[in-house]
Order: sequence, then structure tokens, then C-alpha cells
Amino acid sequence: MIVAAGTTTGAASLVQSVDWLAIAPPVVVAVAAVGVLVADLFADERRKPLLGYATVAALVVALGFLVPLRAGDRTTFCLTGEVQACSYTADHFALVIQVLVLGGALLTALLSLGDTRRLPAGEFWFLLLSSAAGATLLPAARDLATLVVALEVASLPAFALVGIKRGDRRSSEAALKFFLSSVVATAVMLLGVSFVYAATGTMHLTEIAGRLDDVPGQLATLAGAGVVLTLVGFAFKTAAAPFHFWVPDTYVGAPLPIAAYLSVVGKAVGFSGLILVTVVGFPSYADVWGPALAVLAALTMTVGNVAALRQSATRARSAVRLLAWSSVGQAGYLLVPIAAAAYSSDEQIGSTVAYALMYAVVNLGAFAVAALVARSHPGNRLSDYRGLYATRPLAALTLAFFLLCLAGLPPGIIGLFAKVTVFSAAVDAGLGWLAVVMAVNVVIALYYYLRWTAELFRSPEPVTGDEQPPASPRPRVPAPLTTAIALTAVAGVALSGAPQLVLRFAAVGLF
Repeated sequence: MIVAAGTTTGAASLVQSVDWLAIAPPVVVAVAAVGVLVADLFADERRKPLLGYATVAALVVALGFLVPLRAGDRTTFCLTGEVQACSYTADHFALVIQVLVLGGALLTALLSLGDTRRLPAGEFWFLLLSSAAGATLLPAARDLATLVVALEVASLPAFALVGIKRGDRRSSEAALKFFLSSVVATAVMLLGVSFVYAATGTMHLTEIAGRLDDVPGQLATLAGAGVVLTLVGFAFKTAAAPFHFWVPDTYVGAPLPIAAYLSVVGKAVGFSGLILVTVVGFPSYADVWGPALAVLAALTMTVGNVAALRQSATRARSAVRLLAWSSVGQAGYLLVPIAAAAYSSDEQIGSTVAYALMYAVVNLGAFAVAALVARSHPGNRLSDYRGLYATRPLAALTLAFFLLCLAGLPPGIIGLFAKVTVFSAAVDAGLGWLAVVMAVNVVIALYYYLRWTAELFRSPEPVTGDEQPPASPRPRVPAPLTTAIALTAVAGVALSGAPQLVLRFAAVGLF
């Protein structure tokens, strides 16, 4: 470690230690992003597909660097002197979310391989890796500056990814709506962060937690406003109602792999930041953010499930739109344990992490099967899935399993256990009313998940006479897409067979 000249004993130094192994996962992804962009300048068109495989390799290497960090006891970028605060902490919470983020980015890359014919390959892979680098950094951030920078590094490339389909007006409109909404939310959040800094005089979350307990009277209103505005910014990132309005159009307008990425990795980013600022940074304001998040959870799950229930089977891209509204409803469930943490202990956060891991696997799998169906039915209507079992039995069975997991029905045991864990968190915190609202919403969600599942096994509508379409060969399925479906299916079955692999996080402290 380097020591600054003239540093006095007991005073905090601006010179910080660097543990390169601790920061290896986001660094590997960021370096790979720059490498892909530079390689794109010199690669001819025949070699452009290699950039996608390089992206997959980089994400696998980044996942490998998490193995030596599994003890969860490394910190870096730490101040020296009396103030013991670090900007980067590779604890168990950070590592679990990094596994989720890098795994989600890897599956997104597999879904995108072979499907970038109409997209600028170099820019696509660079933007995906850049966003993944910010998303990997965020759960380990322990000061507001790093948190905001990581959040924007994860978000800004996502805007471009949504609108990367050239000449597609729907894609451009989705990107513009996503961008404008996010910019407003970021401005609100930055205003809140500046208020918190003005009231406490520090950016480190652990220091903020201590100083918010002893804010001078004249700054109490400023501190409270900062807490509320910061929460509003993160509520947008989690797609919590009423800040969810950008989700359906953005998912429908984006390339399908990017919609899958936003539904899982984008949510992981928002919920990680929300958990860090509430549980780690603002515990003394639990009486403010606890009830607020409980109300947001109830509103979000209700709005998402009711909207999903109303989707027409014959509307263009109704399958993606249903998954978009379903993700809003699932965000409501994810908010429940965070709200419960305000009334009991931060161990409730483990329930959100366990549920997020389950949701990530099965939702990415559902999008993967949707990408498969879209190759023969570009409209991607719910009616296009009718009789899928007759033409693609394995794909139909896999999608049915994913939908049952999201609904919380056997054989999707992991979905059932994850929902029970979230119920328990609400009941243990004394939020019985929220558990009742969740139960009602689970019943509502059962209808549209089971309706879609039933379509898979119905007989295809008979077509006779002049309406009979000419026979056409079934589109070849790229190996990376098959691999993505297989990986999510195996992971979902493994988690249903051994749910303790993720549910154990609900019973331990992650910080």
C-alpha cells in the first residue's frame, strides 16, 4: 500500500489500498469491452462473429474470478486513519449479485449469438459488456459516488442497446422513452444524494448510517428530503409502480435478448442499489422507507399482474408484453423483504436475493424460448404458442416448466419455495396486510401463467382450403440459443430438486 507524504497519524488519507483480486470481475469485463471495441476496428466482416465468442469467454473468465472471493471478506479502496470506510466490498451480498449479473449477461450473449446479423456487431458487444461491467461493480459499491457511477455505467449502454435496431421506429421510440424517463429519475436521485452528503458530510454508506442518527436540527429536513429523493430514483430502476410506465414499450421495442437482459440484470442493478442505500446507508430512516416500500410493493405487484391479465392473445408481441408486465409484478414480490427489513432485521434481505436468483433463471429461460419461437413467428403473439408441443415438444415442456416456476406451482418447486420465503418475511415483520395482498396477486398471476401454459398443449387450429400455407422448412435453431435454453432448464430443475442452494441465503446475514 502507498502512504501519502505529509499524512498525519489519525487523519483519514485520500490514498487508498487496491486489492486487484477483489475488483477483478468488473475489471475483466470492462477491459474486454474496450478490447472488443478496438478489435472491431480491425476485424473484417468474416471475423466479426468472433467478437461474440470473445464476449462469452470474457464473461466466463469474470465468473471464474468470483471463486477465490467466495469467503466474502475482502475490501479495497479504503481510507486510512481514524475513519475506517471502504468504497468497494466483496462480501457475500456482492458476490451473489455478481453471479446473477454475470450469469444473466452470459445468457444474454448466448441468446444474441447468431442473431446480430442486422445489428452492428462491434458496438453491440461493446455496449453489452460495458453495461455488465457497471452492473458487476454496483453491488460491491459502498459509497454513494461509486454507487451512482456504477448505476449510470450499467444504464447508459442499455439505452443504446434498446435502440440499436437501425431503421426500426418502435426500437427508437422505446429507447427514447427509456432514456428520457431514466434521465429524470437520475436527476432526482442525484439531487437526493447531494442533500444526504450536505447533511452528513460523507459519501460512505457506513459513515452515513452513523451520522444520520445525529444530524443537526437545522439539517434534519434536508436529510429527510435526500433520503426520499434517493429512494425515488431507485424505485424507477426497479420498475416499481408508479415508476414502471417505461417497461412494456421498452421491452417490446428492444431486441429480444436485450429485453431479457433488462428484465433480469437491470432489475438486479436497481434492487442492489435500493438494498444498499436503505439497509446499509439509511437504517435510521427505516420508519420512512419501510412503509413507503411496503405500499410500493403492494401497488407494483397489483398493477403488473392486472395488466398482464388483460393481454390479448392475438396482439402483436403480446408474449413479450406479458413477460414485461409479469416482470413488474415480480418486482413487487422482490420489494416485500426489503420493506420487511425495516421492521425486523437486515437478514430479511436474503429473501429478496433468493427470490431474485430463482426469478433470474426462469425468466431468462422463458425469454430464451420466446426467442426460439420468434424465429418462425416474428409477431411473437401468445396465439403463436398454440400447439407448440406438437412441433417442438422439448421447447414447450421447458417453457411450461418456467411458467409454472413463475406461478409457484409444482413441478416448479423453487418458485413455490421462493414465494413462501417472501411470505414468511412479510409475516415475520408484522406486515400481514402485505402478505394478504401478495396472496391475492399470486392467485391473479396463476390465471395468465396457466392460460399460456395451456396454449402450449392445445391442438393447433386446423387450416383448410385456400388458407393452407405452403410447406416451409423449420428454421434451424442456432447452437448458442439451444445452449441458453438448456442451461436455464438444467439450472431450474437443479434448483427445484435442491432449493436449499438459493433458499439458504434467506436465513443468513449477507453483509
